[in-house]
Amino acid sequence: MTTATITLIGGPTALIELNGFRLLTDPTFDGPGEYVLPHVTLRKTGNPALTPDQIGPIDAVLLSHDQHSDNLDNSGRAFLQNAKRVLTTKAAAGRLDGAARGLRPWETAEILHENGGALEITATPARHGPIGIEPLSGDVVGFVVSSETHAFDPLYITGDTVWFDGVAEVQRRFEPGLVLLFCGAAQTRGKFNLTMNANDAIEAAAAFAGAVIVPIHTDGWAHFTESGDDLEKAFRALGHNERLRRLQPGVPAVFEL
Repeated sequence: MTTATITLIGGPTALIELNGFRLLTDPTFDGPGEYVLPHVTLRKTGNPALTPDQIGPIDAVLLSHDQHSDNLDNSGRAFLQNAKRVLTTKAAAGRLDGAARGLRPWETAEILHENGGALEITATPARHGPIGIEPLSGDVVGFVVSSETHAFDPLYITGDTVWFDGVAEVQRRFEPGLVLLFCGAAQTRGKFNLTMNANDAIEAAAAFAGAVIVPIHTDGWAHFTESGDDLEKAFRALGHNERLRRLQPGVPAVFEL
């Protein structure tokens, strides 16, 4: 049996420890503050549970996108400068210095470990809002972590996306056993969601039958309109609460894959 240990740092940032590998999603380490973007100002309201020094060396950063500060803030950008491997969108790789490699949806990168193990990281489609949002939101990807050398159920990290057929296709191709679901029902440009709300999360739980659903990116920013508590209430009301496992920031949680 393979286990994965996941530690929520805050927002979209989580440390994943699996088969000797240490992966980090969307690094955000700044304290509370404001970020002025071309079309909107984002306000961070929470602190990270761990600092980069406390996290230590990372084998790969899985960066869903670089253009929004709630997924890559100032300290996160500094963290990338010392990362030996960053997997992200093609557009982000063109903007970032250092070890960034861009992946198109369904493209796979292999990472090797000194212990002889290997992981396959496959980029997955993501749509950061309603149909037609792409010119405003920019490119985003999610990631599936799998392995041919160590048999375990794949782990899926959605990245910032709403529910759409591209997410459902991940189930058809990979059947993940664990899904890190970026939620929060983010709203910055109007009364439409840029990330999954509770309804989307319920759709995901139904589609990823048998998978454990781990919500992240639900708190810590002012533009989220639904909290982790809201999500838990929805799952409980519809009888899916046994499928949902929330993380406590800074506290490692172990999952069987």
